[in-house]
Amino acid sequence: MQTLQLIAALALLAVVRIAAAGPLYDLDGHPRSLDEYTGKDKWTVVMIWASDCPVCNAEAPNYVLFNEAHKDKDARMVGVSIDGLSHKSDAQAFMDRYLVDYPNLIGEPQEVAAMYTRLTGERWVGTPSFLIYDPRGKLVAAQVGAVPVPLIEKFMREHALPPVAQAATAGK
Repeated sequence: MQTLQLIAALALLAVVRIAAAGPLYDLDGHPRSLDEYTGKDKWTVVMIWASDCPVCNAEAPNYVLFNEAHKDKDARMVGVSIDGLSHKSDAQAFMDRYLVDYPNLIGEPQEVAAMYTRLTGERWVGTPSFLIYDPRGKLVAAQVGAVPVPLIEKFMREHALPPVAQAATAGK
């Protein structure tokens, strides 16, 4: 009987760990969290997208270029596909089509929508949607719809941390 209780407890612990990781997975199916990508002394721009979203398809090359221009300096892109694990091949085809080389996660549409609402306090509208985290990892902006790269760069400049604050966050 104790063996069955131990097995049940371990199974429950595994479920709790997966639930705590949130509704996101890497493309290998491992649970992930946005917290793994935010902070670390860089801005993080999260694009929530769908492979069949016309605006996402039109704008994807711009965000690939943004990531390339900033990844070794002050910012990184992270994608979140709402295609769901059962349509992972569609998400992968989108990434291959646009040569997306920044990290991408995937989740079920309703779970990503709930995550967006929980993070922003706003109702989920659709894709593309953006979350912008400052270099400390604090969510500082959310936007529904495409955001031109120059506006993202302007926002980052206007909301840059003072040098003292940047030094204090180094290594976190």
